[in-house]
Amino acid sequence: MELRPILSTLRRHKTTAWLLILEIALTCAIVCNAVFMINHRLQHMQMSTGIDEHALVQIQVAEVAPLPDIYARAREDLAVIRQVPGVQAATLVNQVPLGASSSNANIMLEPTQRQPTLNAGTYFGVDLGPTMGLRLLAGRYLRPEEVLDSDVVLKALADGDTKVIAPVTVITQAMAQRLWPGGEALGKMVYLGPIGVRVVGVIEQLARANAYDDATAQYSMILPMFMGAGKDQSYLIRTHPQDRHAVLKAAVAALKKADPRRVVTTQRTYDEVREKFFENDRSMAGILVGAIAALLIVTALGIVGLASFWVAQRRRTIGVRRALGATRRNILVYFQTENFLLATIGIALGMVLAYGINLFLMMHYELPRLPAVYFPVGAIALWLIGQVAVLGPALRAAAVPPVVATRSV
Repeated sequence: MELRPILSTLRRHKTTAWLLILEIALTCAIVCNAVFMINHRLQHMQMSTGIDEHALVQIQVAEVAPLPDIYARAREDLAVIRQVPGVQAATLVNQVPLGASSSNANIMLEPTQRQPTLNAGTYFGVDLGPTMGLRLLAGRYLRPEEVLDSDVVLKALADGDTKVIAPVTVITQAMAQRLWPGGEALGKMVYLGPIGVRVVGVIEQLARANAYDDATAQYSMILPMFMGAGKDQSYLIRTHPQDRHAVLKAAVAALKKADPRRVVTTQRTYDEVREKFFENDRSMAGILVGAIAALLIVTALGIVGLASFWVAQRRRTIGVRRALGATRRNILVYFQTENFLLATIGIALGMVLAYGINLFLMMHYELPRLPAVYFPVGAIALWLIGQVAVLGPALRAAAVPPVVATRSV
């Protein structure tokens, strides 16, 4: 089909043609970025924590009155929990991956550095590796004799007496690669302010509590400090996945029996921790899906409305063409080609606009660069929607009888 008649017709309807082109361009730009953002959210929600998620439950308690010895209470509680049938391991930890509260520290390679090399999540506790199901890649875990009560550690630091402290740590592989790219981490020193800590083990993964940034989510370390019982500490229990709910219920009952006055503030499986952490991402993905659907529907309706208007306006011209020998197929192809040209111009403008929107999001919201693969995705979607939307009006145009049209001449 020759494009000259189509272009000639569009020049006589510049305003309506450009309105449709701009609508398609805006839809293309928004759809490309929205699909990218949805995929980014979904990938973020698949983040690995490095722990045996389906085998863990978490319990937090709050005391009504101050405890005379928070460390003795924590050890008593752990002993009670470990006696519960089905419990394989239990520990007290200051935070859990993807949890609500977080503990972090600036890490340096030299004590005199002005700016930290990175910021890492800091986990305190005993036997975290076996309880969480962490995978040890090199070295060893912290030994029980290296773990000291937090009061002892803080007093030693205040007095400047680091001899009583075992300055060792276990770090993640991601953190090791960031600190010493391509090098060996075992035996190296890292500094938390002026305090030097030697790396004795490297684990595969351990996500931070505030793992919002995928690039730094695995920067974590385990330090030899026992925090004692408190509202911000969690009892983390490992069991068989099928026994989680029964063990959780029994462990809570055992703790309440040991001290009926305490309040259990949190009791949940780790699956619930993950679900809670990513609920905003799920909501955002749902909103974006709804926005995409609404935009595509509005664009399709715009194409249908404009095509129907043009068919009504050109009824006499269509009849003349039919009388001169044009087939129904010729009329159908004419309208679909016309729509394809408008959609193509709109998609080309939309891709430029999509790139501009992505640059804005990169600058102000730290979104990654939009991959080129999303441009053809948006283009194909709009081409298909355009052809489907114009099909109805085009079929009505093709059905115009030559006799009826010629009577109006």
